[in-house]
Amino acid sequence: MVQRSINSLFFLVLLATASFGQRQKVWLDADTGNEMDDLYAIARVLKDDGIQLIGLSSAHFNNPDLLVFDKWNAYDTKGLVTVEDSQRLNEALLALAGKADLPHPIGADRQVGRAWGGREARDSPAAQAIIRAVQALTTEETLDILTLGALTNVASALILDPSILPRIRVYSLGARYFIEQKAWSKNEFNIRNDLNAFDYLMDLEALDFTLMPVEEALPLKFDRDETYANLNDAVPLEKMLADRWREQNPQDKTRVMWDLALVQAYLRPDLAEVISVNAPPENKKFSVKIFVRIDAEAMEKEFYEVLKR
Repeated sequence: MVQRSINSLFFLVLLATASFGQRQKVWLDADTGNEMDDLYAIARVLKDDGIQLIGLSSAHFNNPDLLVFDKWNAYDTKGLVTVEDSQRLNEALLALAGKADLPHPIGADRQVGRAWGGREARDSPAAQAIIRAVQALTTEETLDILTLGALTNVASALILDPSILPRIRVYSLGARYFIEQKAWSKNEFNIRNDLNAFDYLMDLEALDFTLMPVEEALPLKFDRDETYANLNDAVPLEKMLADRWREQNPQDKTRVMWDLALVQAYLRPDLAEVISVNAPPENKKFSVKIFVRIDAEAMEKEFYEVLKR
């Protein structure tokens, strides 16, 4: 009986070890310098024990306003290289989280192709790192890539090495989809920042692609004062999250946590629904999956529970 118990315990240990080793590998790509919600989304992923985060890359947030206005959010636009600011924040956040050894390559500094179109890859350390990460997978593994901004880095990786296509799944925040009208609009910030990359991905019929249209993220709003109260300035990571609101958007009593909504829908599939809809008619994909009907209250509650672990 004792030997049987020992054998059973040994089996359970092996099973737990195997399960741990089979955690889904995830790559996160973020335009962290653009708005405050990226930091909250990244912090949530860093705290998750159910997945294996293998990389965090920075994305640009180039847009026409940078050319004609003196300020973008809290930044002076003169001399601003957007991807470098995303990279700076990624590195600062990883250091505070004790994850500085996580691969965190810098992404492309501009869109795929040119202003009038095109599909020339925008090579970068991030695109190359994504390719290497996929090539290092075992035959049973896939890589889930979550993008919080322009799709330049993942699109460039696919253009540079199309062989990685069947080994990845892409989850992105972007575009607009009107369920009642069954209609798409690409008139949205992330998509406008690299429309060429989005159209390239939408033309890859075999790509496993799930989007969170921005309308579906709208219910996830954080209250400023409640957020300050929930974040402990004595904890460096939490202080960085609070300071990001204080420095960038102190006048806003509430903020939509766009990127956190995508991350929560991915990490907690019970808090959102996934449906298949027709892809935009001008693209080659027949259908695409989208997140809808998120449980915003549960997402906010769970964010703080995980953050405080």
